[in-house]
Amino acid sequence: MHNPKTVFMFSGQGSQYFHMGQVLYEQQPVFRRWMQRLDTMACDLSGHSVVDNLYSADRTKSEVFEQIRLTHPAIFMVEYALARTLIEAGVTPDVTLGASMGSFAAAAVAGCMTVEEALTAVIRQAEILEASCRKGGMLAILADVNLYQEDVLRNNSEIASHNFASHFVVSAPYDRFEPIEAFLRKMGVPFQRLPVTFAFHSRWIDEVESPLQSHFSSLKHQPATIPIACCAHTQIIQALPENYFWTMARKPIEFRKTIEHLESHGHYRYIDVGPAGTLATFLRYILPPTSASKMQSILTPFGRDMANLAAVTSSAGSTASFAS
Repeated sequence: MHNPKTVFMFSGQGSQYFHMGQVLYEQQPVFRRWMQRLDTMACDLSGHSVVDNLYSADRTKSEVFEQIRLTHPAIFMVEYALARTLIEAGVTPDVTLGASMGSFAAAAVAGCMTVEEALTAVIRQAEILEASCRKGGMLAILADVNLYQEDVLRNNSEIASHNFASHFVVSAPYDRFEPIEAFLRKMGVPFQRLPVTFAFHSRWIDEVESPLQSHFSSLKHQPATIPIACCAHTQIIQALPENYFWTMARKPIEFRKTIEHLESHGHYRYIDVGPAGTLATFLRYILPPTSASKMQSILTPFGRDMANLAAVTSSAGSTASFAS
């Protein structure tokens, strides 16, 4: 059997928490070097240190971390620094997969843009949203997506993400949360508010389409040196399509369909380089028992980050090319 191709998976908003990656920051020199380099860039662009806020002793992991001017660059920085840590340890991706805001790190690692350009885009996107977009949020719902056919959900929200058969996410303005949550409680359906302050992947961010498109149009794109699994288009792409980053923020995240597309081409070593191992968790419910694919995560809110990193880097990843 051929060695499986390696997929780096980058998650987006909702996966973040204070102190994510702190153990690596304190104990892993490559990760720390990249975090410090990126933090210098972030300070120059925004005037404040993401690292100081992220790893402040005054914050706890259980505290809600939702200020987008911090969460946007923090997620990108942690994901990119972790990806570089793996690459410098000899674990190289054959495919990058970005879900929502994770698309920026996926594109940077894939060689479509420089890390400086990607971080600038992330910070500018957050600034535009804060300045011009109506506040809203996202609810993760643990139920079959057919539940969305209920009027209270269809009339008050839009589907933001299909994660696996019994897990989907809806977006809505804050003033529409009450009837949705009351209905879910009545039905006994588990749900959770995500630490997100805008209704991503829905019509309620359309008001910032023009400034975001104007911003994104100034970005310089190069053909990918590593193929990208796109969770908006549910296919492998070799170059960023027109309006790519707006599409990734506006269209639903089709994680399940994207994984199914990958699996139709073979088996993989999926490495979750996100802050919480969220996408690896979703994979457990997507991959059939017959799949030869494996999944690994590194960062979690529950510790063991260094041990998890050691397990991933104990054997170098495949460098075979992807054939779609």
